Amino acid sequence: MQKLLHPTYIPNIITFAAIVQNDICWELFDNFQKQTYRNRGYVCTDRGSLMLNIPIKHVGKNLGRQYYKDVQIENDYNWQRQHWRTLQTAYRTSPYFEYYEDEIAPIYTQTYTHLQEFNLTTIEIISNCLQIEMPNTKTTRYEQAPSTYKDLRNLVDAKKKFDVFFPKYHQVFGERHGFIKNVSTLDLIFNEGPNALLYLKNLNLHSLDA
Repeated sequence: MQKLLHPTYIPNIITFAAIVQNDICWELFDNFQKQTYRNRGYVCTDRGSLMLNIPIKHVGKNLGRQYYKDVQIENDYNWQRQHWRTLQTAYRTSPYFEYYEDEIAPIYTQTYTHLQEFNLTTIEIISNCLQIEMPNTKTTRYEQAPSTYKDLRNLVDAKKKFDVFFPKYHQVFGERHGFIKNVSTLDLIFNEGPNALLYLKNLNLHSLDA
């Protein structure tokens, strides 16, 4: 059975493990919700875990909720430059940053207007780094309780904790802060390079029934 996922920004390790281990369908017809991984991701810096947040254009309260697919990015603020500089500062000394730098750079050097489209592009770029095929199946309507998919849409919730064991791998500032689990898959790629895919394949997701 296909697994139903939200496309998120620079997806965390548990989400990308689900992508690697399963046949994925992307949820495209939900409402946008705040405090989710739709427009935020976490990386490891010299100060510990740091959130990278994408600013979005908010509609007036009278218009009600926005569909995720309609949410536009607020590009008046140069958030892409800030995010890229953060990644460069955090991972320049990691073993594989220079190896993947040119592949990741388009995320932050090209202009995007809609958040959902941008996230799908981001996932495609990271998939290319991992040398896997980008899942391309997408929903055509919203279902509250889908019967033809295994629902993993709760992985988008930034506040939710999941009972998954994350084996330690080398992190640039690990000696300073200890191992920080389930940050963006970019952290895994920059530190582990080609071994990142094996890590994702072997991550035990049985507690998610994934």
